[in-house]
Amino acid sequence: MTEPEIQPAAQPVPGLTQWQRITNTFAAPSKTFEDIKRGNRSWWLPFILFVVIGTGLWVTVTSKVSWEQVRDNNFRIAPKSAERLDSLPADQKEQQLKYATIGQKWTWAFAPVGILIMDLIAAGVLLGTINFGFGGKATFGKVLAVIWYGGLPGLIKLLIGIAGLYAGVTAESFLPGNPAGTNLGYYLDPVDTNKALYYLAVSLDPITIWSLVLTSIGLAIVAGTKRSAGYAAVFGWWIVTILISVGVSAAFS
Repeated sequence: MTEPEIQPAAQPVPGLTQWQRITNTFAAPSKTFEDIKRGNRSWWLPFILFVVIGTGLWVTVTSKVSWEQVRDNNFRIAPKSAERLDSLPADQKEQQLKYATIGQKWTWAFAPVGILIMDLIAAGVLLGTINFGFGGKATFGKVLAVIWYGGLPGLIKLLIGIAGLYAGVTAESFLPGNPAGTNLGYYLDPVDTNKALYYLAVSLDPITIWSLVLTSIGLAIVAGTKRSAGYAAVFGWWIVTILISVGVSAAFS
């Protein structure tokens, strides 16, 4: 009888730094999401990047466009709201315009907080979908990290928006909700175009789809499911969200 050969213990795989996870999100996304699956769930650096670059866009809009102009642009593409405003007495109209300007300015100033809240909700929804709908084994923290890293291409859109304003994009055409010409809706006239078609064109943004693909891959990896399950969960909810948004926008614009 011979002694059984003792296999050496597997060496733990060293975790990636957050900068490495960010780099790999663009170059080799599976490495980032496998690292998250191993328990390295920190996502504060992507959040800080969104705060910094988002603040850069906010400052650029303040200096190059003005929030009064942003307010007027939003009223221009929402004729029903503009009609209700015009029907008010002069003093009330002036007050409403003041409030609308303040609302635009500070809503966009605190946009990163709003994104954080929406991502927390999205993580809960996707966690339930992938685990209960597709038999996954994901955890909330890992899904939330996947969402933040998967959303990193959105930074490109913010940077393009900043560059566009410095390159000469007219203040009268700028909308913070669609700051860059990465979708067909950016090039359509929001007043003359059918509202449902316009908001659908805005939603079908290649950068958004890129982020959705990354999130789908990451969700499947951390949940231990097939890639098709990740795509079905992420794109399924995205389609539902688009349909609701297009319907609401068409009804109240």
